[in-house]
Amino acid sequence: MSASGQPTHDLLAALLDGMDAALCAFDADGVVTHWNREAERILGWTAAEAVGRKGFSGWAARPADAQDVEDRLMAAQDVPGRQVHEFALLTKDGGRVLVRTQSAGVPGADGRPAGVYCAFTEVHAQIDLERSIALSDALMDDASWAVVLVDVDLRPAVVNARAARAFGSGRTDLLGRPLGDLLAQGADELEAALQHVLAEGAPPGPAEMWVSVRTPEGERRCCWRCGFVRLGSPLAEEPVPLGVGWLFQDVTEDRQDALDTSRLRFRTAQLHRAGRAAAECEDPAEAAGVRLDFALAGFADHALLDVLEPSADGPGKPPRLVRTITAPPAPAGRGARPVPYEPGHPVLQALDRIGSVRASATRGETAEGWARGRLWPEGTAHALCTVLRSRGRTLGALTYLRSASRSAFDRADAAYAEEVAGRVAADLDLARTAPERP
Repeated sequence: MSASGQPTHDLLAALLDGMDAALCAFDADGVVTHWNREAERILGWTAAEAVGRKGFSGWAARPADAQDVEDRLMAAQDVPGRQVHEFALLTKDGGRVLVRTQSAGVPGADGRPAGVYCAFTEVHAQIDLERSIALSDALMDDASWAVVLVDVDLRPAVVNARAARAFGSGRTDLLGRPLGDLLAQGADELEAALQHVLAEGAPPGPAEMWVSVRTPEGERRCCWRCGFVRLGSPLAEEPVPLGVGWLFQDVTEDRQDALDTSRLRFRTAQLHRAGRAAAECEDPAEAAGVRLDFALAGFADHALLDVLEPSADGPGKPPRLVRTITAPPAPAGRGARPVPYEPGHPVLQALDRIGSVRASATRGETAEGWARGRLWPEGTAHALCTVLRSRGRTLGALTYLRSASRSAFDRADAAYAEEVAGRVAADLDLARTAPERP
């Protein structure tokens, strides 16, 4: 540093001109000593025009306001802390600008007041900033949407309370963790959406995603309606991505209700079409097969019809189960044949209970081995067995099978299977009692 202190003066000037807020300073007599570029931008007066003037009278404030403005600014010398005021100042072209000021006294080397510095911004800009902060606080605390701020590494950086509840975890527990640790399914789709937002910007509208959330109680299947906003730094000359604002709502219940309604509508239509087609069959047994073909659509991969028939070992022996219909049809040459189910088989359980039985391969079993041991087609992982009843008698059992790529059967599926079984049983009963056609 030179003895004249010029480098220090240049550094101070550079710091003042680089500030985002307008700043001016007054000495103890109220003469302007500093005026930075932001002050010039707001009011239009250059530093050369401002420095050396006493107060704002005659140039930056109306004569009627100038004395009051000066008194309130210079009063900051006599009180501790910062003073906040709002003034209407004049621009160089004669316009008026409402500014919010923060002023504080500057003590001299001897501790006595040596002047005042004053930082000011346009009120509307300050209000915009306060609104942005208030909005951010509200989203993080009281929003009806779950909000997650995701950084450029696609890891949660800020999480509000509703989002934490959606993940079944605490707010701090989610921070910095990969999305793959939080979601058992759907993480890839979500990360792809976030990367697209970082690269291209927000999509035109919300998107719905089905995800499986890992919780302490186990995986939970959810449907989230998601919206995305790219976050960029307002301080950079060129947009610099800070991450993505991810907002979502849990719409699982609504979507599940819609899916259930659509499924029920389709199944009712299938039953109606099956009834119309079965009515055109001369042979009731053929009508039973037609009903199975219609029921299979969108419901299962295979349907097996096993009918109880008298034992081949003679009277007094328990009846045997005979496979009479398969859907899709079995290869040519495979007609009705006995099915030697082992004790405890789901079909035998359904016959014992006179109700429906659902079964699925466990995690420790392969689908092939599980299906082979139960005499079912290869690849079967889920089964639904229901009993055929007509006029108070058990006629056999109906089995529906799904592969591992499909979900397990639920209660709604069992109700549908029982409805189909009742109609198939009526066809089989009719086939047994109807006289043979000449």
